[in-house]
Amino acid sequence: MGYWDNPANMGGSTNQYGNYTVADNVPQELLHLVHSHWYQYPPMNPLMYSLVAMWMFVTGTLAVCGNFVVIWVFMNTKSLRTPANYFIVSLAMSDFLMMFYMCPVMLYNSFYGKFMFGPSFCAFYALWGSVSGCASIWAMVFITLDRYNVIVKGIAGTPLTNGGALLRLLFVWTWAIVWSIPPLFGFNNYVLEGNLTACGTDYLSDDLWTHLYLYFYASACYFIPLLIIIYSYTFILKAVANHEKQMREQAKKMGVKSLRSDPEANKTSAECRLAKVALMTVSLWFMAWTPYMIINMVGLNNKAFVTPLFSIWGSVFAKANSVYNPIVYGISHPKYRAAMEKKLPCLACNTEREEHSDGAATEATSTNEKC
Repeated sequence: MGYWDNPANMGGSTNQYGNYTVADNVPQELLHLVHSHWYQYPPMNPLMYSLVAMWMFVTGTLAVCGNFVVIWVFMNTKSLRTPANYFIVSLAMSDFLMMFYMCPVMLYNSFYGKFMFGPSFCAFYALWGSVSGCASIWAMVFITLDRYNVIVKGIAGTPLTNGGALLRLLFVWTWAIVWSIPPLFGFNNYVLEGNLTACGTDYLSDDLWTHLYLYFYASACYFIPLLIIIYSYTFILKAVANHEKQMREQAKKMGVKSLRSDPEANKTSAECRLAKVALMTVSLWFMAWTPYMIINMVGLNNKAFVTPLFSIWGSVFAKANSVYNPIVYGISHPKYRAAMEKKLPCLACNTEREEHSDGAATEATSTNEKC
């Protein structure tokens, strides 16, 4: 007996479309991973599987290539190997690992219209997505906290060291693993979801452990990070606004239009630009993963609204977040663009030469940069 009283074990199910349901293509050994909720829906239009496959191919290719370039450029450029940038590398690594493993599986399953692997593979697939997703958001939390330390606390803040960064990253990955393994031991389950070509946490069962696990997981890997980031950026934006106000007032007293020629002013401006990059990256992450979180919460409280099409697009849209990060850093991170221009000229932005030459004097005088 599986997790639920499966209609397939009683000779099939009947809905307004007849006896043929989205679950009829599921291999026999996986039927215990199909919640009875899915048996009321007919098979999805084959065009939907093709669209999912096309979406995953495009996003998977961009994410794998883009994040590999980010990792390679950061780790092979001495000036970028700073403690704060370890968080960026960790973020790129989690996105790379997610899509490198999950994209080919989704493509293969979409081609056949069903999950083509066994129960153990289903559990590992879902576990992989859970760990990499949680690791991504907590890497962004520490990117945000580093910006808070630099911009809000300034010289009063404790400088981030290599050891400190590595300890934080150890926490990131340990935290992600700790919150992802309970379904392997009966606290919730990793099951087939959506159009039954992918696996994830069980958000349809009504038992206590299922609900408790998902509420605690959502708090640990979504709501707490969200509150930390909102709190940090509230003070970051205030500090930036106060700094700009002071700059304008000082320039007015000196009878000049701007103080940007001053090295310290330029350095602070660079920190503010990097804070904007972090804010943009985090915003894209929450826009990508919020729909999937909503699907989980709706499934816990009113599963009638959860359809195969609704749930599968929430999942694949969340994975598209892996594409955003390398694009954001490629466009908005000045030193990253400068390094890319040297190592991969074909991928460099055309505007980099101008910005790099304008900021060369400032970078040459900066001996202990935060990013």
